[in-house]
Amino acid sequence: MLGATTNYAAVVRPLQVLVMVIAVLFFARVLRVAIVESRPVEGPTKERRRRANLALEFVEPPEFEGERVGVDPAFVIGRGAECDLVVPDTYLSSRHARFSNDDGDLTVEDLGSTNGTYVNQTMVHGRVHLEKGDIVQVGGVLFEVVR
Repeated sequence: MLGATTNYAAVVRPLQVLVMVIAVLFFARVLRVAIVESRPVEGPTKERRRRANLALEFVEPPEFEGERVGVDPAFVIGRGAECDLVVPDTYLSSRHARFSNDDGDLTVEDLGSTNGTYVNQTMVHGRVHLEKGDIVQVGGVLFEVVR
C-alpha cells in the first residue's frame, strides 16, 4: 500500500507544479496586455509632426526647378514687391496666392488672382488642403508638395 501512495505523489506533484506555472504565465500575459492597453493613444499629434515637414518644390519655371520653399507659418506668392516670394512671371498676379502651414496642415488659398490657382489641375475656391505629391499651379509656376 505504501508503494501506491508514492507513485500517486510522484505523478500529482509535477502536475500541480505545471498547473501553477501555467497560471503564473497566464496572469503575466494578462498584466502585460493591461499595461499595453492603458498607454495613451498617439493619434493626430504624431501625424501632425510627420506632416509638419511638408514643403514646396519648384517644378517650373526651369530657372527655379528643384528649389524648395518651406512654409512656416505662411507666405504670399506673386509679382508684387510686398509678397514674401516674388517670382517674375507674367501670369502671376501682384498678390496671387497664400500658402499656410497650420499645425502641420499645408493649405493654399487663391487671393483673387486673374488666372487662378490650381491643385492637381482643379481650380481652387477658398482654402484647399495639400498632401504630399500634389501639384500646385500659380500662374505659370508649378510646385510639387514634398517632404
